[in-house]
Amino acid sequence: MFANLLIGLREGLEAALIIGILGAYLIKIDRRDVLPKMWAGVGIAALLSAAVGILLGVGVATLDDRSEEILAGTLSFLAVVLVTWMIFWMAKTARSIKAHLESDIDKNLAGNGWGIMLVAFLAVGREGIETAVFIWAAANATGERLLPTLGAVIGLGIAALLGWLIFKGMVRLDLKKFFTWSGAFLIIVAAGILSYGIHEWQEAGLLPGDASKAFNVEAVIAPDTWYAVLLRGTIGFTPEMSWLQVIGWVLYAGITMTIFLRSMKTKAPAN
Repeated sequence: MFANLLIGLREGLEAALIIGILGAYLIKIDRRDVLPKMWAGVGIAALLSAAVGILLGVGVATLDDRSEEILAGTLSFLAVVLVTWMIFWMAKTARSIKAHLESDIDKNLAGNGWGIMLVAFLAVGREGIETAVFIWAAANATGERLLPTLGAVIGLGIAALLGWLIFKGMVRLDLKKFFTWSGAFLIIVAAGILSYGIHEWQEAGLLPGDASKAFNVEAVIAPDTWYAVLLRGTIGFTPEMSWLQVIGWVLYAGITMTIFLRSMKTKAPAN
């Protein structure tokens, strides 16, 4: 639940900041008349993201066991790619995103401003679809449904509230620290999802080594205990893991975390 809460909070806050930048700029240039079009784009993006999440949840459950394992593993790998790209994209463009979005508005403001709906849809839709896939993968890795989904909803709600408070100037948030710490934690979560994807492909016979176990501590940590579920949902630890799962977890977390922390120490030039 906590992992999905943080995913919802981080991704939701990114979307809220994007919406805030778009809305503030339209007000600044005295084009309040196109604000409804901006909100229409945001709404369509939100509906599309929700639809993707629902389709993933319902569609995968209807497959036979092997097909479900193959698809679950594939989507888990996709989620890792998306969240890794998102973390580094935000680290690289955080200081220039405002200028980039304002430039997009200027290019699409001609006529009745219907292009603004597309700008809002693309900006928010990208975040939303990434969030839907990653939340699904994180929830699937825990074997639970209700609590991870509830955590994601709570995180998105907090993000919406924070975004509104920041837009109104009532709250100041050190975004660099927030995205650094949340990004580091999401790398650990992504390592766990990668490990889960490897496990699913091993179960389906697409990867070798399922019988080669690195450890089995089920006698000490029962898989159905609350702390086992917590560990599985945050760092991807399960009481029984293959060597390939452990190696994949360590390599991804070690390499990605090192590159990420180094990139955060390097200041991007301001626009």
